[in-house]
Amino acid sequence: MKTTAPGGRRSCRRPAVPLLVDFADQVTLTKDFSSIGAAGRMSEIGLLCDAMEAAAAEGRYPRLIVERPWSAHNPRIEGEFAWPGAIRWYLERELGRLAAAGARISVCRGREAVDLRDSRLGHAVDETRWDLRRKKLFLFPPERMALSMDRLQHYTGTGAQMFQRYVLLTNYAWHVEEFRAALPDCTGPDSAGRQMPAWHHMLPGNTGVSIVNIGVGPSNAKTIMDHLAVLRPDMVLMIGHCAGLRNHQEIGDLVLATAYMRDDRVLDDVLPLSAPVVSSHTLNSLLLDELAERGLRSRMGIVFTTADRNWELHLAMVEDKLRVSRALAVDMESATVAADGFRYRIPTATLLAVSDKPLHARPKLSLDAQDFYAASRRQHVEVAISVARKVGELYPGGLPAAGLRSSDEPLLGVAHPETGQPVEED
Repeated sequence: MKTTAPGGRRSCRRPAVPLLVDFADQVTLTKDFSSIGAAGRMSEIGLLCDAMEAAAAEGRYPRLIVERPWSAHNPRIEGEFAWPGAIRWYLERELGRLAAAGARISVCRGREAVDLRDSRLGHAVDETRWDLRRKKLFLFPPERMALSMDRLQHYTGTGAQMFQRYVLLTNYAWHVEEFRAALPDCTGPDSAGRQMPAWHHMLPGNTGVSIVNIGVGPSNAKTIMDHLAVLRPDMVLMIGHCAGLRNHQEIGDLVLATAYMRDDRVLDDVLPLSAPVVSSHTLNSLLLDELAERGLRSRMGIVFTTADRNWELHLAMVEDKLRVSRALAVDMESATVAADGFRYRIPTATLLAVSDKPLHARPKLSLDAQDFYAASRRQHVEVAISVARKVGELYPGGLPAAGLRSSDEPLLGVAHPETGQPVEED
């Protein structure tokens, strides 16, 4: 229920529930944007973000409450955050949109943060209890945010706050080398030997580009996407190599995925194979324009993603799937990246280069592969960087992503950790 704290301040007190959702804290700052002009909005939003970061510095999960008088179905939305400074650019943008509509926004200090070694953490980050249709600003609970940001540091050797809005994923060190050559003032891992080293071309407002060498296979692809998702990137583009399946494809031709055939098996339990997963149409259009400007050969179609690097050694087991799906390429990561992006509402696309054609007597051989890598890797990375910049110029508010939303997004409520049901509010 709503109560009044000593001194007349509103309190965020909620019904008594277990410790992980104890909201007995006071509002520290409220801004009613129905009475704040456009010229003053961003400075006031900055103060709200400062209050969130101050609460986080005190070891709290700052709580954000947004009152939207124009909404009949979602008049009040709220959620908690960990490490809000890492996604300040995103908070400023999303709160800016709400402020422009006249929202009333409040910040509470929030409950005490849970130590990542606390036995309650596993229960708090269990996604099987979540409804991933919730409003994207509050998609993740703070425990999950904190864990994922720590994991990003572990895997990539770089802090979560260093990641930019536009992220490239690759599984080749050559691509990282070309990225660093094209953007020589990048910042990279704090130590050698990181499992998924990342490099960041950092710009104000996180408007630069990041690249992560995720290694090979769908398990790695899922791992990085699970953790990147809490940073809410505007774009994730997978760049890599593939086996070409069509007669008229040549080594070095580029492939853009319109959709995917998922044979990776790492997300089947959480996203049914019956769920269609497609690339961002807008992102694909920008990629096509860039390839046409450069005069590069490409084809669009279905990409078949497998967990078996040696799939051609068991061709009889997969050839019917390849034929029925009309796939034009095989890789090991793209569908996983796209499927996880779909789950977490992140626009994704794929730009692959044909490195071999095992069905046409052109397997990937060592000498041929080295020649291909040397010839293709620079233009591959240059295309990706150029498109990322165009996304920033044309869509500073984020790529169109209505297709990633559910048609029946429910009211955002506070979920009880035991039942998963909303906590009733007066």
